[in-house]
Amino acid sequence: MSARPKPVQTRRGMTVRDVDAVVDIEARAYSFPWSRGNFIDSLAAGYGAEVLHVMEAGQVTLAGYFVAMPGVDELHLLNITVAPDWQGLGLGWGLLQAVELMGRQRGLPRLFLEVRQSNHRARALYRRFGFSEVGQRRGYYPAPAGREDAVVMRLDCEGGAR
Repeated sequence: MSARPKPVQTRRGMTVRDVDAVVDIEARAYSFPWSRGNFIDSLAAGYGAEVLHVMEAGQVTLAGYFVAMPGVDELHLLNITVAPDWQGLGLGWGLLQAVELMGRQRGLPRLFLEVRQSNHRARALYRRFGFSEVGQRRGYYPAPAGREDAVVMRLDCEGGAR
């Protein structure tokens, strides 16, 4: 059995029209997903948000997205998701590159994010991309047995593109 090839991809800014499809992916990807209102509020606040479409066998599908909030000297990645049926093809890496580019274009030298302590796959991806673990937020995420800690990660964006 051969591996699934990396599909043709396009990215563009997220709009309100994308939110229903984004919320659908969010619900399939997470036990505690963002609400429709979280995405609407992020767009209304002017946060950076993009969607990723893939084309395979003539079909165009929304396969991922991110939302990032600019701050003073930093871009804070609030949400980055690849649809479960599109994971493992390098699409997350491409979305991270887009987030980093957004920060560079806005003159923001650092990128921060939080990730569930138990999300070893995402943490490994972020480390491979160049993020370092710089802190912890206790009880940051809802979890089946109460709350789960977040690992705070930082990427210095002053070097070359990845």
